[in-house]
Amino acid sequence: MVTVDLHELNLKPNDVVLDAGCGLGRHLRHLARMPGLKIFGIDKNAWALRETAKSLDAMPDAQSKDYLVSIADINRLPFADASFDCIICSEVLEHIPDHEQAIRELDRILKPHGTLVVSVPRFFAERICWLISRDYYNEEGGHIRIYKKKHLHDMLTRHGFVCWKINYKHALHSPYWWLKCFVGLKNDDHFLVRNYRKFLEWDIMKKPPMVRKIEELLNPLLGKSIVYYLKKV
Repeated sequence: MVTVDLHELNLKPNDVVLDAGCGLGRHLRHLARMPGLKIFGIDKNAWALRETAKSLDAMPDAQSKDYLVSIADINRLPFADASFDCIICSEVLEHIPDHEQAIRELDRILKPHGTLVVSVPRFFAERICWLISRDYYNEEGGHIRIYKKKHLHDMLTRHGFVCWKINYKHALHSPYWWLKCFVGLKNDDHFLVRNYRKFLEWDIMKKPPMVRKIEELLNPLLGKSIVYYLKKV
């Protein structure tokens, strides 16, 4: 499940790209299919990084094997100033207590005129989860804030970024999380949750054109994530 539209980034061979908070490497695997990129991923979860490295190593269709994944704190990134042409920070800031410091660090390591892509849970979809389930917002390591569209836009532009596009993604995932919150966040064996998850997994693997089209039509209304595409000035 890819949140960032990578074709929008106009990446070129030899560009250096960071996925800050890469998790299990969903964006890194797609980046690896693009020729000539130098790819970095950082996360605080050692297990996720090991799984990411395994999946990258095993990719039969990788166009680039020039990658490095490592443990790092987004508030204290181990990179020199102006190291990256592009940075992806997807579904991370909502977990970070000092999100202003995280943005300062991303700004520091991004080259002038570089591209930054930030995604967070959308206010409407997230607010419903918080209203339904106390466990959802009390989950350890979970989301500690909900962003309004203008609030995050203003915060990013205040740090010197120009936003050139905003879109929404994963509309079909919003009802799944509402359902989980309603029946119990840990109740993965509930037949509705189980069958909805199978449907989402089928959609991710098979990408049926009709379902993809339906989700694209629903994204502006029900999108689970909001995605900001920005340039550093």
